[in-house]
Amino acid sequence: MAADCQLDAGTASEKARAPLRRPRRNPILGAMTKTLLSIGHGYSAEALARRLQPKGWHIIATTRSAQKARAMEARGIEALIWPGTDLPLKRATHLLSSVAPGSSEPVLDACGPQIAAATHLDWVGYLSTIGVYGDAQGGWVDETTPPNPSTERARARVAAEARWQALCDAAGLRLHIFRLAGIYGPGRGPFEKLRSGRAQRVIKRGQVFSRIHCDDIGQALELAIKSDIGARIYNLCDDAPAPPQDVLEHAAHLLGLPPPPAVPFEQAALSPMARSFYADSKRVRNDRIKAELGLKLRYRDYQTGLAAILRAEG
Repeated sequence: MAADCQLDAGTASEKARAPLRRPRRNPILGAMTKTLLSIGHGYSAEALARRLQPKGWHIIATTRSAQKARAMEARGIEALIWPGTDLPLKRATHLLSSVAPGSSEPVLDACGPQIAAATHLDWVGYLSTIGVYGDAQGGWVDETTPPNPSTERARARVAAEARWQALCDAAGLRLHIFRLAGIYGPGRGPFEKLRSGRAQRVIKRGQVFSRIHCDDIGQALELAIKSDIGARIYNLCDDAPAPPQDVLEHAAHLLGLPPPPAVPFEQAALSPMARSFYADSKRVRNDRIKAELGLKLRYRDYQTGLAAILRAEG
């Protein structure tokens, strides 16, 4: 296999058909140690690893950071610095990519042909974003809503999804694309900003976001791996889209702190990345993943999710 493993662009759109059931697993594959190759292993993929490791799975995970690699090894994960080493595709039974695209799709640029040739893979997962839907002016979207990205970052995601679809369709690999809402959980949420005094309630009329707790991401990914549903796109979000200022105010209440100051969006001190999130306002439906994968959210809204984080902190 070539070092750092390289592909060309393709275009594809979500098929409107009902989900396809695939044949039952090859009995030889079923006897193998299940091995997840997690490319760009981060916060969401770690939530899946926490569920799979106690069940005997071997996790191979890539990172760019030697420090993160050492931390993963301490958790029993086989860590690789990538780019820089070959991806052990022949050892993997399942593949998850959490790598965000830039001007192109880096994983497929590096390893597209090798992934296409790995026909022994039982499942391929790609973590995308609800940003592909663009701005719905607070209205509802679901997986049948055509992508309408409003930022360069979201347009790159649409192109990346299409390339993964084209490659996996041609190779006969089962691909699940997950469009994730705003991710929160232990160590990632409003509490840190509130405690540091950096929080501000940014007020933009009509603005609403959808969210998802990391534990529900891990649960959904595991359900997808276990399923026998063919190529599919799933939204992954909770049941309660809400204005961002409401979430901050509730988090402050849980901490026994006064609400942070309200600042009009036009006057808020936001990074370009943070400001870009306010370009889109939408409510995201999650009916498909519940109906087809049987997902039962542990945290259906931000109130239960935030309370659970505080309980976990003790």
